[in-house]
Amino acid sequence: MAKIDRREDNNPERGEHEYGDVAFADPVNNKYPIDNPDHIRAAWSYINHEDNAAKYEKDEVKKIKDRIMSAAKEHDVEIDPDTVD
Repeated sequence: MAKIDRREDNNPERGEHEYGDVAFADPVNNKYPIDNPDHIRAAWSYINHEDNAAKYEKDEVKKIKDRIMSAAKEHDVEIDPDTVD
């Protein structure tokens, strides 16, 4: 499985400050919180925007999407796995 690299355009402390100590689909950069249904839906929407996904390697995007899908199942949130922006 891919390792997510630290992004130079992002401050991980911002995500923690904004959302607290929650699970993130990208825990390296504290992006895409997946701790509740609203955050899960938002994370799925954002990672499927081309400009957001472009900040990651293809295998990193897959890992982030897999984490979001797993959280969605855990929280009984229905999301479309074929969603593409």
